[in-house]
Amino acid sequence: MNEIINKVKETDDIMLLLEQHKEEIWKWKQKESQWLRDKNQLDGNKRIIEELSTKMVELGKENLALKKRAQEAEGENTIIKGIGNNSPEMKEMEGRLASALDINEEHQRYNGDLQVRLSEALEDNKNLAKQIEDLTTPRKFGDGTH
Repeated sequence: MNEIINKVKETDDIMLLLEQHKEEIWKWKQKESQWLRDKNQLDGNKRIIEELSTKMVELGKENLALKKRAQEAEGENTIIKGIGNNSPEMKEMEGRLASALDINEEHQRYNGDLQVRLSEALEDNKNLAKQIEDLTTPRKFGDGTH
């Protein structure tokens, strides 16, 4: 009779262990799923940052070209002042200068917006990296992190 009771207890212990093992597997699958979501989000943020960085470089180059154009227009304006402020050439130069300055101002404003977005994306990326690090760092039982 004791043998039967012992076998029942062993069977119950095995069943309990199997249930606990299934629960642990489920928990790890949930963690893995979160890690994959976080990685996908980080990859997306990285692409956004790379695109914004490329765009900022392009806008910076364009901004420099526009500054050069504005300086050239100012130089031409100085020459024309010597000729006469009311000449048709002078009026054309004033229009070109105003246009170049407007474009320059627009680009500076756009660069500022891009810088803000880039800073936000970098901060998000840093926070997500920290979260992933926290999730992927192995912890020991009893160290107070459970």
